[in-house]
Amino acid sequence: MARTIGSHGPKTLEAIRKAGVRLIFEHGYEAMSLRQLAAEVGIQAGSLYNHISTKQELLFDLVQDHINDLLRQLDLALAGKTNPVESLRAFVAFHVTYHMTRKREVFIANSELRSLDSKNYEAVVTLRGAYERRLAQILDQGVSDGVFEVVDVQVATFAIIALLTGLCTWYRPGGRLTREAIVAAHEKLVLSGVGAAALVATGETSKIDQPRSIMAGERP
Repeated sequence: MARTIGSHGPKTLEAIRKAGVRLIFEHGYEAMSLRQLAAEVGIQAGSLYNHISTKQELLFDLVQDHINDLLRQLDLALAGKTNPVESLRAFVAFHVTYHMTRKREVFIANSELRSLDSKNYEAVVTLRGAYERRLAQILDQGVSDGVFEVVDVQVATFAIIALLTGLCTWYRPGGRLTREAIVAAHEKLVLSGVGAAALVATGETSKIDQPRSIMAGERP
């Protein structure tokens, strides 16, 4: 790889972070050495310490920044949504789209959680809890409004996130379905899972297949 010009600027730090994501994704955190990382960026190994103090710090920063970005973008996706069905659809669409486009970061945040030291682990778990609470609050509101039928909100929260994140194991760009079709399929699965029983009881099962009827004209 061509040598990075300079060893102190923000461009070099960004190159280190991008190389770190790529190497950890491909080889794993434990297998990646700082010497290997420096060679990937094109700087001397000692120059890394102008930007990061340890490999652990790099991993923590990558995971923390990923989850903070996840939270910021989710809040933007949910802004102005007051109807719990609308909010749940927005959550699903955001989560699925984000995880289709940020596969490496998602993989590292999930698989390398075990590699964080105890202090960094607790900080990341706290951030993850904040993300989970966004979904739990939507489900709570839906239950309170009589729109969703959920036996246990916490269990439903974990189950929905696991379902939506699972696409990282099989999704490949250029496959049979468009991103829009994949998002729509997940929306229907989640809405059916939390609302089917209540809708059947009221004779309104068509609302699952035709979400526009409860979304004030929003396109599925």
